[in-house]
Amino acid sequence: MNVGDRVRLLTGREEGIITRLLSDELVEVAIDNDFTIPVLRREVVVVAAEETKAFGQSAASVAAEKKAASSGAARAAKAAGVAPAAPSAPLKTEGPAPVPAAKNAPVTVQKGLYLALTHQSPELLALHIVNHTDRDVLFTYGEERNGQYRGLRAEKLAAKSASPALGHWHLKDFDQWAAPVVQLLPFQLNGNTAYELLTKRLQFKAASFYTSRQPNVPVLQREAYLFQLDEKPAAPVAVAPEKLAETLKAQLTGNAPAKPAAIAPTPEPAKAIVAPPHEVDLHLEALRPEGGTEGLTNTAILKLQLDAFEDALSRALATNMHEIVFIHGSGNGTLRKELHKLLSRNRDIKFFEDSQKEKFGYGATLVRLK
Repeated sequence: MNVGDRVRLLTGREEGIITRLLSDELVEVAIDNDFTIPVLRREVVVVAAEETKAFGQSAASVAAEKKAASSGAARAAKAAGVAPAAPSAPLKTEGPAPVPAAKNAPVTVQKGLYLALTHQSPELLALHIVNHTDRDVLFTYGEERNGQYRGLRAEKLAAKSASPALGHWHLKDFDQWAAPVVQLLPFQLNGNTAYELLTKRLQFKAASFYTSRQPNVPVLQREAYLFQLDEKPAAPVAVAPEKLAETLKAQLTGNAPAKPAAIAPTPEPAKAIVAPPHEVDLHLEALRPEGGTEGLTNTAILKLQLDAFEDALSRALATNMHEIVFIHGSGNGTLRKELHKLLSRNRDIKFFEDSQKEKFGYGATLVRLK
């Protein structure tokens, strides 16, 4: 079984092309040139060339079909915001390797200052500050926990560079992470502009944390969870030289008005992340038991169901659940197909399959989490 082989799923009627060998037991299959899904090797069978010949399909058309499926998989990966892996390179089981930038590829992340968290292993993250600007930056890094601040690092960061690891955090302790506090002061040697000090405090939430994943972060050139630190990425607020001179003179003479120190506001107590139930029912009557569904279009109903799905999945990942079942029903298959598209693009998913057919039929999906 190799990349490019056409296979048929034993658990259904779908056929597709193998686009990646994920592990000894798992392959990635492009279905209908539309989306890719991970499938166990034992659940697919290679469609023999003799079978296509028996139905009058030439070898040339088979090759053309494989090429179309490969391009379809590439389009699906591009739409998901990830770069498709090379056919000959199996997926590593350790943390994601650096992703080389494509030649002449457009920069998807705008210029600015960022906090990036990269995988050192599947469970361990390293924190970096990324200076994706044309100016040098002086920065301090600290952490705030239970209202107490502790300074940990102070350095100069050159333009278009990233700091060394400022700390290492475990995903299993997500709800216990401290709030990072970063102070940033851009400057330019021999420049004629002074900039204001920027203080940024971050509080991570599961729902937004897992959607912040970027496949190819500038400077680092690898996958990372990315959070912007400067509120005005185009250019920091400039201080007019004459105003700066007046302020300094007033401070030296003691006539400057009192100004509170620039400290981060006291955080609200962090709310513990509650694990979702093992079985999540996405039927409309389960999501809105009180009723009030009149006037909802099919699009609005689908969005409501997908929002509930993403919330449950993010909480399951944040609380280290091993598996979760989503009950979506059979119907016309629209919700099932949308869920499978989202799951196939999520790298935190080990695999997914139809769950307990004797109980749910084809109306539920079992998701195994890494």
